[in-house]
Amino acid sequence: MTAAFGNSPEVKTRIEKIENICGRDIGNGIEPLVEAAKGGLLGAARSIAEHPYPHVAIITGFFIPHGTPPAAENDGPIGCAHLAAGLLRVGIPVRLVTDPLCLNAVKVAARAAGIPAQVPFDVVPVDAGSAEDPSVSSIVNSWQSAEPPVSHVISIERAGPSYDDGTVRNINGDDITAYTAPLHFLFTLSEIISIGIGDLGNELGMGTLSQELIAKTIKHGERIACYIPCHHPIVCGVSNWGAMGLLTAIALLRPDLKSKLTEGLTLETDKQILTTLVNEGAAIDGDTGLQALTIETLPWEYHGKVLTEILETAGLTKSV
Repeated sequence: MTAAFGNSPEVKTRIEKIENICGRDIGNGIEPLVEAAKGGLLGAARSIAEHPYPHVAIITGFFIPHGTPPAAENDGPIGCAHLAAGLLRVGIPVRLVTDPLCLNAVKVAARAAGIPAQVPFDVVPVDAGSAEDPSVSSIVNSWQSAEPPVSHVISIERAGPSYDDGTVRNINGDDITAYTAPLHFLFTLSEIISIGIGDLGNELGMGTLSQELIAKTIKHGERIACYIPCHHPIVCGVSNWGAMGLLTAIALLRPDLKSKLTEGLTLETDKQILTTLVNEGAAIDGDTGLQALTIETLPWEYHGKVLTEILETAGLTKSV
């Protein structure tokens, strides 16, 4: 693949505007983190758009043990489904990566987005002890032996180990390590470009930002800040937005593939994924912990407006 207009000032400006839309604060006070990660969206999009043989592994799934019911968060799987579906439409191979507790939700979201059943899933058990664990090493081997080999790993709203003591912590600083498989072993492989999408600082890839910045910016930041870095961090108000923004940015860099990449990025599809995910995947709002058609307390209509802004900024016209 070769980016057709990677150096176009107009394309850069559009992607910067999309990054600003995705970085809108919904009440967590993330503006300093968004500023520190500026340029991450363009860098991430270029790394895929300009790669001759991209093969993308997407990590997602954030289990909420104290939810009603205990379930995967709906922020993450939706963005993963949009991004994977778009890449697959232009022939870029994709693998989906999660753990057993979030597997059903990720599968349901993928199916709702029209992703073929044969797309591979890599699942790491919660008790995997190290990168040498057979469950991890077998996945690494499959990534390396694939044709083409995996070139990129993208994490979308996936909690990672903290600077504080290596435990994985949620927004309240609670230890959720026992419910979170160590997918960071797959996120830090050499020779694979890593992209981290997060909205708080406790997610994989946010270690690119300083612990001090997260500590003084985010409530419980000193305890929850993830130390796992990435090549291209993307900080956004809602992680799903970052995934949709990334797909749109790639489309801007590849006008020859633009229509196919964004064909399914519609309001209708987005609402369908959320509805199906809640009804069949039992996913919950990560903020309220409830099974409802909200993401981070915000109704779907709010997210639909953000998606509309992203599409309009990219020069795309989509309708319900």
